[in-house]
Amino acid sequence: MDIQQKIAHELGVKPQQVNAAISLLDEGATVPFIARYRKEATQGLDDAQLRVLEERLGYLRELEERRSSILKSISDQDKLTPELEQSILEADTKARLEDLYLPYKPKRRTKAQIAREAGLEPLASSLLKDPTQDPQETATAFVNAAKGVDDISAALDGAKQILMEQFAEDAELLGELREYLWNKGILRSRVIVGKEKEAEKFTDYFEYEEAIGKIPSHRALALFRGQSLGLLSLELIVDEETPSPSPGESRIAARFGIRHAKRPADDWLAEVVRWAWKIKIFTRLDLDLKMRLREAAEEAAIEVFAANLKDLLLAAPAGFHAIMGLDPGIRTGVKVALIDGTGKVLATETIYPHPPKNQWDASIDTLAKLAKQHNISLVSIGNGTASRETEKLVKEMARRHPELNLRQLVVSEAGASVYSASALASAELPELDVSLRGAVSIARRLQDPLAELVKIEPKAIGVGQYQHDVNQNRLARSLDNVVEDCVNAVGVDVNTASPALLQQVSGLSKTVADNIVSFRNEQGAFKTRKQLLKVPRLGEKTYEQAAGFLRIPQAENPLDSSAVHPEAYGVVQRMARQNGREINSLIGDSSFLRKLRPENYIDETFGVPTVRDIIAELEKPGRDPRPEFRTATFKEGIERITDLKEGMIVEGVVSNVADFGAFVDIGVHQDGLVHISALSDKFVKHPRDVVKAGDVVKVKVMSVDTRRKRISLSMRLDDTLLTDAKSSGKPRADARKAPRHKSQAKKRDATGSMANAFAA
Repeated sequence: MDIQQKIAHELGVKPQQVNAAISLLDEGATVPFIARYRKEATQGLDDAQLRVLEERLGYLRELEERRSSILKSISDQDKLTPELEQSILEADTKARLEDLYLPYKPKRRTKAQIAREAGLEPLASSLLKDPTQDPQETATAFVNAAKGVDDISAALDGAKQILMEQFAEDAELLGELREYLWNKGILRSRVIVGKEKEAEKFTDYFEYEEAIGKIPSHRALALFRGQSLGLLSLELIVDEETPSPSPGESRIAARFGIRHAKRPADDWLAEVVRWAWKIKIFTRLDLDLKMRLREAAEEAAIEVFAANLKDLLLAAPAGFHAIMGLDPGIRTGVKVALIDGTGKVLATETIYPHPPKNQWDASIDTLAKLAKQHNISLVSIGNGTASRETEKLVKEMARRHPELNLRQLVVSEAGASVYSASALASAELPELDVSLRGAVSIARRLQDPLAELVKIEPKAIGVGQYQHDVNQNRLARSLDNVVEDCVNAVGVDVNTASPALLQQVSGLSKTVADNIVSFRNEQGAFKTRKQLLKVPRLGEKTYEQAAGFLRIPQAENPLDSSAVHPEAYGVVQRMARQNGREINSLIGDSSFLRKLRPENYIDETFGVPTVRDIIAELEKPGRDPRPEFRTATFKEGIERITDLKEGMIVEGVVSNVADFGAFVDIGVHQDGLVHISALSDKFVKHPRDVVKAGDVVKVKVMSVDTRRKRISLSMRLDDTLLTDAKSSGKPRADARKAPRHKSQAKKRDATGSMANAFAA
C-alpha cells in the first residue's frame, strides 16, 4: 500500500482526495487555503483532516527514507535476502523497521561478535539444534587459547553470548514481546527514600501501580516529571509473582524450540533464555515502552494544549470599544493604559491605591478623570497579584461615578510580561516603559484576543498540560498550526493588522508582513486587494494564498471586504448579471440569495462547494466565527482562597481544560478543579465535550485545602458534600448521580497531586 492509499484508508476518504491535497501541499499551498478555496480539488477535505494528512505525510515519507537507507545498508553487506526485503517493504512502523534492521545494524564489537571471531558460532548452533548433546563435552573441541578461549567455561560463555544476541535481534519475537508487555506490564512508582518532603506534590505516586498501556496522559507526564526531578523511581514489572520461567522467557523458548525434556543441554539453554530475557530483551523493551508511553502522553498533552489555545484565540472579542487596561500591582502600583476602538494608545498612568501608599481616593479620581476624558466603556483588569483588590477599586469608582456607565472584566494576563519585554512590543510601543506595555496588552486582549495573543509565543500563554515536559519542536509546530488556522478562520483587516497578525495569514512570511505594514505607512490605507501586488516580495503565488484572508473594509469593490477570493469574483459578477442586479445589492439580501441554485453558476473551475460558500459569504460578508462577547461576575467578598466555603455556588471562567477535568478561575488567585466526574450528570468521555477555555460557568465549591492551595469544584450544582471530599482532592458525587469513572490505577486516583504538578 503506497503512502496515498494508506493515508486515504486512515482518514476514510478516497485516494484521489489525498493525491490532490498532497499535490497542493507540495506546491506550497497552506492548509487554510486548501480547506477554504480548493474544495473541488480535494472534494471537501476540511482543515482538521488536512492537518492529520499533513502530519501523516511527513511521518510516512520519513519512514520511506529510512526504509530505503536500511535496504541499501543491508544490500551493501550482501545479506539482503528476498524474504528479508519483503519484510522490510511491508514494515508499517518505524519500530518494526528498526527491529528488522537490528541484526544488520553496524555496531561496536559485542561479546557475541568476539565469540564468533573465536569460532564459537558452530557450538552455539549445535547446542540449540540438538539439546541431546552434553554442553561440557561438546564445548571441549572449541577450547583454543590462541583465540582467547582458555577453557570449557569460556567456550560455553561465548556460545551463550551468541545465542543471547540472536534471540534479542529476532524481529518477530521482539514485536510479540513488546505488545505483550504493553498489554500486561505494570508501571510501578516509588518515592526516593529521603525525598518525601521535597516530593509532596507527587504524594499519590509514592506507592502507585497501573497497567502501562492504560495510563492516561496527565498521569504519565506526572510520573516522568517526578522521575526527572529525582523524586520518583519508575519500574516496569510483569507477572512479578509468576515463578520461572516467566511469560517472557516462555515466549523466547517457544520461538526457538527450547523446552525442558530432561536432555543434557536443556538446563544450559534455559539459562541462556533467562539471561537473554533479563539482560538483553527486557532491558531494551523497558526503555522502548516507557518511550512509547511518553510519546503517547506527549501527543495527548499537545492535543490538549492546541485545543485550549484554539478556544482562547477564538474567544469572543469585545469589539470596537475604548478600553482601560489595568495591570495590577501592590508595591509597584497599578499600571493604567487607555486605548481607542482601533487599539491605539490614548494615555497611560500609574496609580498606587494599595499598600504601602494607600492612595485609594486619589486613584479613583485619576481613573474617573481618564475614563471621562476618553469615553471609556470597558475596564480590563489583569488577573495577577492584587487583581481582586483592583477590581474592588474599579467597582468603587463605578459606584461614585455612575454617569460613566462602566463595565469591568478580569482577563488572563498570561504572557503579558513576555510581550512587554519583546522586540515586537519595543517596535509597537517604543515610547512606553516596559511596565506600561503590559497594561496595553491587557486592554487589547479584551478588545480582540486573537489580534493580541498572536504577538505572544503560544507556550507563554499558559494553557498547556505539562508543556515544558513534551517535545518542544512538535509542540511548537502544533501550536503554530493552531494560530494559523484561527487567524485565517477569522480573517484580517489589512489596514489595521500588526505584522505579528499578518505573518499568520496564509502564504505571508514575516518579511512580507513587514513589507505590507511599511507600504501601508508610506502609501496610506489599501483601497483594493489588487494593490497588495505592489508590495515588495508579494508575488502572484503569495497573493493567491493570502488574498482571500485579507479584508479591506469600505473597499472600492465590496467583495474586497469579504472572504470571497478574487479568483472567484467572476462567479459573483455572473450571479449579478444573470439576475439583473448590482453586486452591492446582492450583499446581505438573504431572502434573494437563499433562492439561488449553486449549480446554475458553476464552471470548469468552480463547482457547487465553492459557489455555495460564495452565496453564504454574500449573505453575511466578513462574518466572524467567534461567539458573542459575555463575561463572568465574580462573587462579591470572595477574593482569597480563605474566603471560600464548602457549598458556595460561584461564577467563574474556564481557564484550562485537561484530560482529567477543567480548571476554573473563580477570582481567588488559585484556579479550582472540576474533575471530569463532576462536569455533568451524564457520562463525559472528555472534558472538552462539556466545556472549553473561556467558557463562563457556575460551580459549587466541594472542598478547599488552603495548605496545598487546592480547590475542588463541581458543575453539578446539586452534588452533595461528602466527608471524604477533602481527603480525595476532588469532589465526590451523591449516589443519586451518574456513576463515577473507575480509575485504572491499583492505588487511589492521582488527580489531586497531579493537578498540583500540572499547575506548577
